[in-house]
Amino acid sequence: MHDVDTFVLRTFLALAETGSFSRAGVMVGRSQSAVSEQIRKLEELFGRTLLERTTRSVRLTAEGEHLLVHARAMVAQADAMLARFRAPDIAGEVRFGSPEDFASAYLPDILGVFAAAHPAVELHVTCQLTLPLVEEFEAGAQDLIIVKQDPEKRYPASRPIWRERLVWVAATSLSRPFAEATRGPLPLVLSPSPCVYRSRATRTLEASGVTWSGVFTSPSFSGQAAAVRAGLGYAVMPRAMVPTELVVLHDWPELAEVEIALLGQARLPPAAAALAGFIEERVARR
Repeated sequence: MHDVDTFVLRTFLALAETGSFSRAGVMVGRSQSAVSEQIRKLEELFGRTLLERTTRSVRLTAEGEHLLVHARAMVAQADAMLARFRAPDIAGEVRFGSPEDFASAYLPDILGVFAAAHPAVELHVTCQLTLPLVEEFEAGAQDLIIVKQDPEKRYPASRPIWRERLVWVAATSLSRPFAEATRGPLPLVLSPSPCVYRSRATRTLEASGVTWSGVFTSPSFSGQAAAVRAGLGYAVMPRAMVPTELVVLHDWPELAEVEIALLGQARLPPAAAALAGFIEERVARR
């Protein structure tokens, strides 16, 4: 009888997110060699090649992309089971805000598992840019929010929960070496200012002596991805959220990481405190 260890699946998810055996090892608390061995056993179990390995990066094969969907679902189901039977009974209302890109990529799993574990908690979720979320939080309209921030310029009382690796992306038609792409002003697809992803992109280019032009600006991650897909310009995105149809530009200038953090009111109600702790716990397992 064959079985799939959810810890091994977590390692696979970490590798898919980071594109690096060493970074995946940090996420799951294992050495690089241990991560490699776990993936080898997983490929042996399924009889499929799940990764394409190069000297610079690791990419999922088509079979790996298919497994990614099932792995996420299986890990989420295991977490829901644990949370349901280990969690204390909590009731109340939580006003929670999150940036749209985080909400699209991570919140369905996190909030779905939390809601299953705490059916008496009523969630009210708002998705928008970080700055409006902070303004609502400071006005007392949100109990708990997620923010993206520069680790060197943290919001007061923020609780960092993880770092995001940023990468340059483009449509296949625009995939080219940095020196070739920057012979003229580099067309950029951006979020409105202020945005930490935007500042990472523009400051990195300016430090390299490269001029740029904002050809498409949208507060929506999906809108930005569509513009890049259409070949309108280049963008900076979290490595874990790059759509499969876009190309990661590996030889371009390195981008500083962005910090994801929680901001909670000084006196969080029990339901909001439970959600904050749950998010931190889920992130620690990623």
